[in-house]
Order: sequence, then structure tokens, then C-alpha cells
Amino acid sequence: MGHAVVRSRALAGVDSPAVEVEVDLAGGLPALAIVGLPEAAVREAKDRVRAALVNSGFDFPTARVTVNLAPADLPKEGGRFDLPIALGILAASGQLPAEALAGREFLGELTLDGRLRPVHGALAAALALAGSGEALLVPEANAAEAAVAGTVPVHGAASLTAVTAFLRGESDLAPAAPGAPPDHHPPDLADVRGQAPAKRALEVAAAGGHGLLIS
Repeated sequence: MGHAVVRSRALAGVDSPAVEVEVDLAGGLPALAIVGLPEAAVREAKDRVRAALVNSGFDFPTARVTVNLAPADLPKEGGRFDLPIALGILAASGQLPAEALAGREFLGELTLDGRLRPVHGALAAALALAGSGEALLVPEANAAEAAVAGTVPVHGAASLTAVTAFLRGESDLAPAAPGAPPDHHPPDLADVRGQAPAKRALEVAAAGGHGLLIS
């Protein structure tokens, strides 16, 4: 009945490997299945995405919807795939031009009314896109963080409807500017009273670039 592919990014430590969100619509009883090694928060996306689409004025297809997060052996976690899954469903069902998704990658968690919540790893995704020539579309709250990389154009959106209007050319999302560093003094170990062994361990680990486990 319909097929679409949306590009996104996972988060693995400080790396952000590429993920293809494949959406396929087929005949049969209406259902939504997500495969490709998703953890619990990703599997729950089917409920968030369904509600977000309906509450944003779109039609949820009365078909068997299969979402594959490729590669299948890469663990997927968090709500970062909500937006690409929703866009894939819209493109596969003909409610959004599939060509509008080309040359862009998407991250974002959806609320039930279609707003976009921030996700972890927006900066890592922007750094991973360096030299690709693609643009990155993220929640508005992540835009300044991702723009710090300075590698690709970054667009921030507040909602699913804002994203679809931008992709259809009905409105514009200006490229985000890098966020300014905080003007307040960051936390300092000198402010911690006592705990000398723990502070010493932190200093040694930071100086040598070592991992650290505090139990």
C-alpha cells in the first residue's frame, strides 16, 4: 500500500550511528509493529505517534503498519525516533510528499498532542553528519545545542505540524544559531567539603582521560 524511509540517528556513548526508519503499509487488520532491536521506550512510540498524528489533524492509516529501525543489530533507545516514525507514516500514506524527506535527518520525541520534546545526543548527531551535505531537524529546545557543531544546517521545530508545514514549503524554519555558553559559574570541586579521596579520584580520572566508577 505504501513505503517510506526516513533517516535518523541513534546514540551510542558519544557516537551517533545512522538509522534508517523504514515504514511499510500493508493490508490486514490495523496494527502498528516496531522491529529492529527497540527497547521499551521505543516500542511505546506506537502509542505516542498514533495520538500525536490524530491530535495534529492527520489520519492514522487503517492498515498494518510495520516500522523497521535498521540496522537491526544496533540497540535503539529513548523517544528520539518518534518524529521520524510519524513522518514515515505520513509519507507512506500519501499525506506528506516523500521527496520532502530527502537530504534531511530527524530526531525528536512527540507528546500526545503533537508537540516536540528535546532528546539526548543532538550535538553528537550534528557532529556525525559533518560533510554529508544533509540538514538536521530537531526539537526547538535542541536546536542551539546541535548548531554548536557548525557542521550542517540545523532547524528546530516546536511541533509535528510545524515540521510538516516546513517540509511542504508552507512555512519556514530559520537555521538555528549556536547557543551561548552559560554566564553563571559552573559547579567546582572546590565547593565540595570533605570527600578528599573521591575528589582525588575524579581529578586523576579527568587528567588521564580514564573511565571512573563510583560505588
